[in-house]
Amino acid sequence: MTTLSAGNIAQRSLRQCLCNMAELLYRQGHVLETVSSPHRGLDRQALSALADAEHDWPSHQRTLERSEAATFNAQRRFVLTDLGRELLFEMFGEGAADIA
Repeated sequence: MTTLSAGNIAQRSLRQCLCNMAELLYRQGHVLETVSSPHRGLDRQALSALADAEHDWPSHQRTLERSEAATFNAQRRFVLTDLGRELLFEMFGEGAADIA
C-alpha cells in the first residue's frame, strides 16, 4: 500500500496541470514543443491570448511557475524548466519533450 505524502500529492497535481496545459495549448493551435524548447516559448502576447480564450490558463501558469516546472527564458518567453520537461517526457513520451 502506498501512503500519500505531500510530495506525491504535489507531483500528481503538477502532472495534472501539465496534462491540462497540453490540452489548452492544443486547443489554441500550439504544440508542446512551443514550451518544451528552452529557446522557443510563449511570449506575453501569446500568454494573454491563451488567458483570454481559456479561463483555466492563468491558474495552470501560476501552478507551473510556483512549482518551478516553468519559467521565463532570457527572451522573456514562458517555457518549461528541466523539471517540467522531464515530467512531460514521462507523461507523453520522447516526442513531446524533443527540442527542435
